[in-house]
Amino acid sequence: MAVLPPRESVEATSDRLRLVGIRKRFGATHALRGVDLRVRPGEIHALIGENGAGKSTLMKILSGACSPDAGEIHLEGLPFCPSDPLHARRSGICMIYQELCLAPHLSVEENILLGREPSRLGWIRRRERRSMARQALEQLGYADLPLDAPVSDRTPAEMQIVEIARAFLDEPRVLILDEPTSSLSGEDARRLFQVLRTLRDRGVSIIYISHFLEECQSLCDSYTVLRDGETVGTGSMQRAQLPDIIRLMVGRDVQEIYPRSKRQAGDVLLKVEDLTGAMKPRGASFELRRGEILGIAGLVGAGRTEMLRSLFGLDPMLEGTVSVHGILASRLTPSRFWSQGVGLLTESRKEDGLLLQRSIADNLLLTSLDRESRFVWLSPTRMESVAETHVKTLGVKAQSCWQNACELSGGNQQKVFLGRLIHHDADVLLLDEPTRGIDVGSKAEIYRMIHALADKGKAVVFVSSYLPELLGVCDSLAVMSRGTLGRKRPVEEWTEHTVMEEAIGKGQGE
Repeated sequence: MAVLPPRESVEATSDRLRLVGIRKRFGATHALRGVDLRVRPGEIHALIGENGAGKSTLMKILSGACSPDAGEIHLEGLPFCPSDPLHARRSGICMIYQELCLAPHLSVEENILLGREPSRLGWIRRRERRSMARQALEQLGYADLPLDAPVSDRTPAEMQIVEIARAFLDEPRVLILDEPTSSLSGEDARRLFQVLRTLRDRGVSIIYISHFLEECQSLCDSYTVLRDGETVGTGSMQRAQLPDIIRLMVGRDVQEIYPRSKRQAGDVLLKVEDLTGAMKPRGASFELRRGEILGIAGLVGAGRTEMLRSLFGLDPMLEGTVSVHGILASRLTPSRFWSQGVGLLTESRKEDGLLLQRSIADNLLLTSLDRESRFVWLSPTRMESVAETHVKTLGVKAQSCWQNACELSGGNQQKVFLGRLIHHDADVLLLDEPTRGIDVGSKAEIYRMIHALADKGKAVVFVSSYLPELLGVCDSLAVMSRGTLGRKRPVEEWTEHTVMEEAIGKGQGE
């Protein structure tokens, strides 16, 4: 495997990759309306835009997954038109998707060399394969990653490194990463950034797609903003201001991204005492009052999701009690909690949140279909009337309420998911990463929706890995560390530093 040249030896004034006037249409939908993009050697270039802005379509074209209708692509100054992903990869363009493409039952070593195994006379040369895998990891600063361990046993950050190491074997000239930190803790994200800076310093061009604008600002050298399939801004990240980038993304000023409304917490709606699950949590206790937004912080794997799942009856509860409206819940089952006015928004809307092949109306009304029925028959007319009202109120961008959920952008899917809890009129909303993978404009709208619900007397548990939104949105905050939930305190008493101290265990017992 060849070692990439140092950054100093790469001519940084010319474009490594240049896209001009790229257009793509799917039926009546204009996904791209003439996008321009320039990426130089040895730079990290942020590609920014709301969900549905055209980022994914553009990267599919660049990685050979689909062809443009019009426009030109130049790689190292020469015309380039990838016929398929393999052609793009062999040309030095490697794409790492948000949903990692790994074989979980295979080892780290086998995943890195999958499809590229050195062989002789049909036999894999295992010693050479091991050497190549080790060399790739060493150059990324992960020499201690065990090669024989199943990749399914590794952390999300280590899985990202395995993907990058596999791409590294192709000696990439352009590396594309789509939301690489969406499932990473702060420390894992920092280690990944160091790897990306190392690759940049060796001349690799990196296209970095992320909705975390603060992260883009600290990591990236330049940026391009897409809106409605068009390039609306580009420039040096060092000279950019976040409000200006947000204005380019959404076409307007997003005032008060983190809204604040004055309200007084009311009576206790949810009381949890010594909740213990099969693995996690370990003795979690808290009270949630009417009109309160309680944030739950913690590192990935700390047990936040497990706590919500045990609390809602999706996972078994070994010990503890849960009371709703002062009534002790004798059996923890999702149907019982729905009937008591408790709703859960799960971490993964695509896997266990939405019926993607069903309509918006079906998804919105899923837990309360009996309200829209006459005797035993559903009324499509009533369903449409109620669903269209929610679509308008929630600001869901869709052709109609009968459009399938899979055809919506991530932000609009999340609005539909949250809309189900609103239509059900749940008094207690358990929200697990409600803004993961959506753009800043949609985030701001969801924050406002959450505060509007709290203003109406609803109680909210807000789990997030993104500290700025927890500190900006919530009224109170508790930190989970290694399965143990700490004491709830007013959000004004927390800083990002103190939250991280407690998350890693330093702040406990003080």
